[in-house]
Amino acid sequence: MPSESAIADLVSIIKDTQEHLNYLNELGVTNVETGVRLGVSLNTPGGPEPTETRGRVLSESSGVLGPELTTNIAAAEVAATGSQRSRQSATAPPQDMLFGDIAAPPPIIEKSFESFEQIWSDVGDCTRCPLHQGRTNIVHTEGNRHARLMFVGEAPGADEDAQARPFVGRAGQLLTKIIESIGFKREDVLIGNVNRCRPPGNRPPTPEEASICQPFLLREIAAVQPEVIVVLGNTAMRNLLDIKQGITKVRGQFQDYHGVKVMPTFHPAYLLRDPSKKKETWEDLKKVRDYLETTPRREN
Repeated sequence: MPSESAIADLVSIIKDTQEHLNYLNELGVTNVETGVRLGVSLNTPGGPEPTETRGRVLSESSGVLGPELTTNIAAAEVAATGSQRSRQSATAPPQDMLFGDIAAPPPIIEKSFESFEQIWSDVGDCTRCPLHQGRTNIVHTEGNRHARLMFVGEAPGADEDAQARPFVGRAGQLLTKIIESIGFKREDVLIGNVNRCRPPGNRPPTPEEASICQPFLLREIAAVQPEVIVVLGNTAMRNLLDIKQGITKVRGQFQDYHGVKVMPTFHPAYLLRDPSKKKETWEDLKKVRDYLETTPRREN
């Protein structure tokens, strides 16, 4: 007679079989191959045995348990193997998939319902980094708070510092022309910078200075949920995308920031120094225009 532990194992296998068959039925599977053996013996609850041993155990059991129960064991053996594989596939990373490895989708930036005024209130009369020592004004993000398109630069210049508005100097005037060239008005888009205080001599902000100010920009992005962000120059690109390559290598190629399309291109101030790059910038912005024209407006 079989031992109580063997009968308990058999009952467990049959139960697992029924559960797995129900699972297969829900998937619409109507046939199960029977050429696979279960890797566990009734006599060895602790682990698998070689194929020859498993076959011997099943053969010896058939004379004791009867043909009907032996058939159930064989069915259980097949289905439980599938159940075991299903459990393994649920926990192990996918390999050799039909369409290649499946990577987890990047996290999508969650919609924030805080206002810009709440964010700016948190900025306050900021003294978090040394840049506050030489500033005249904090320069906040400006524009349409329901914009599909956003432009992000690195930091205010002298004119911006004086007027407390982003991109109002010569580079800002060129940016306005760029915006208009792709069919938008300045008031249609959102314009901001990684840093809100002017660095001395218009130098780029240091990584430490940028890291202190960046969270406020990210909160504004979460509140507005633009569909495309154009990052202007290396500093803006590297702070939003954490890319090590320079702007000349990455420009013109859409990147992703938590589900938001990002187009890196040259900073307008650089275009004033090297007008020959205006053509490349125009090609980059045409891709942005074409994307927005062919993509339905996303409901926030």
